Amino acid sequence: MKCALVTGATHGLGRALAALLVERGYAVVAVDRVAGAGRAGVTDLVCDLADRDAVDRMLPGLIEAGPFDLAFFNAGVSATGRFEEIPAAAYRRLLTVNAETPMVMAAALMKAGAVRGGLCFVSSLSHFTGYPGAAAYAASKDALAVYARSVRKPFARRGVSVTLACPGPLKTEHAARHAPDGADETMRLEPAMAARVILDAAISGRRLVVPGRRARLVALAGRVRPQAVTRWMRRLVFERLGRAVW
Repeated sequence: MKCALVTGATHGLGRALAALLVERGYAVVAVDRVAGAGRAGVTDLVCDLADRDAVDRMLPGLIEAGPFDLAFFNAGVSATGRFEEIPAAAYRRLLTVNAETPMVMAAALMKAGAVRGGLCFVSSLSHFTGYPGAAAYAASKDALAVYARSVRKPFARRGVSVTLACPGPLKTEHAARHAPDGADETMRLEPAMAARVILDAAISGRRLVVPGRRARLVALAGRVRPQAVTRWMRRLVFERLGRAVW
């Protein structure tokens, strides 16, 4: 049976990816701070991905659970608000979960020969634009995107493709928690829809996937008119944030 790894698989996009992988015949190893309840075909490894010591202790068991035909480094956390209101500890946790841990995990799996198909790094639409009000989040996701591009060729020499996924806002509790008050939820993509697009891209070995037509338009605008899009993001997000959330 084919085997897949999904981090951050208890909620949102990760949960949708895990469910879709099971539906398509994969055995799924899910890594998250808590186990998902009652999921056939899913083996849970409980680990706080913000705790590097815990990640290092978990890695031998994760490698043993492989090799993986697909691996999705999806786990992510955010921090929104004015930078002076967010404690340094929140930034450290964000950078560890979003950037350092997936890089460490990917390197360990590749070194052990525990991946035999494709890796997918879930970055963010913020990779294409400035993100006032969530600068550290954008920086962490951009770091992950640069890492994905940088390892693509050396990993390809080992027969492993690398896909970079850059979803925009999704209809998740996490997105709602960090959104400005009164944000239009209908503008967000359903996690199941994003999961289908991302999974198909990873299976086919595509280099980049941006799920959703609206997100693709924003990504294009961010490339062509970066300053204008950053100003738009400032009005849309930063100027409407009534609180800091981390």
